[in-house]
Order: sequence, then C-alpha cells, then structure tokens
Amino acid sequence: QVQLVESGGGLVQAGGSLRLSCAASGRTFSNYAMGWFRQAPGKEREFVAAINWSGGSTNYAGSVKGRFTISRDNTKNTVYLQMNNLKPEDTAVYYCAGGAYYNTNNDNAYPYWGQGTQVTVSS
Repeated sequence: QVQLVESGGGLVQAGGSLRLSCAASGRTFSNYAMGWFRQAPGKEREFVAAINWSGGSTNYAGSVKGRFTISRDNTKNTVYLQMNNLKPEDTAVYYCAGGAYYNTNNDNAYPYWGQGTQVTVSS
C-alpha cells in the first residue's frame, strides 16, 4: 500500500505559477510511476502528467505541455508538479497517483491516490 498526500494548491492569478507536491509513504516509492490528474467542477477527471520510476521519462497532456513540469525526488519520496503560465481553465482539484506505468493516460492504471489539492486560477 502507498499513501499519498498532496500540498501546494491555492489561489493564483492567470499567468502565475504554483508548485504542487505529493509526499508518499508506505511501499518503496521508487518502485512506482507517478502521475498527476485533475478534475474540474462538472467534468470528468483528466490526465495531466506522469513520470517513470527513475524520473528519466515523462508524459504530458497536450493542454499543459510546455507550461507544466513533473519531477520527482526519490530520496524524499516526493513528486512535484511545477505549473507556470496558469490559465483559468487549469482550475481544478489536482490529484497525484501511483501506479506501474507512466505512459498511460488511463486513471484505472493507477491504484493509489491522494486526497487532492485545490488549484484556483483567477482571470
């Protein structure tokens, strides 16, 4: 079992930046690919970004590519999502997730989930 706790969400103006963190505990963090997903009000949860176990490979949704960067520090059991040039449409609850594969957008591939952190971008 892996426990995940997100932090770093908040309110920011359009064009601003936030860095989300996800701290993991339980089983060996470096065994897992990690992903970030988000869910806006009234919408389905969608894939944002993912990273493989070593941090050497990443995968991004087209809507965030070039603005968001996923990274991880296996010595700290933490995965990060640096979000730059934020837009109002990025407003959502952001979830981190752990699984076996980074190169999938399917949330069913991630068995472990955090509780989410709210990101609100004002125009």
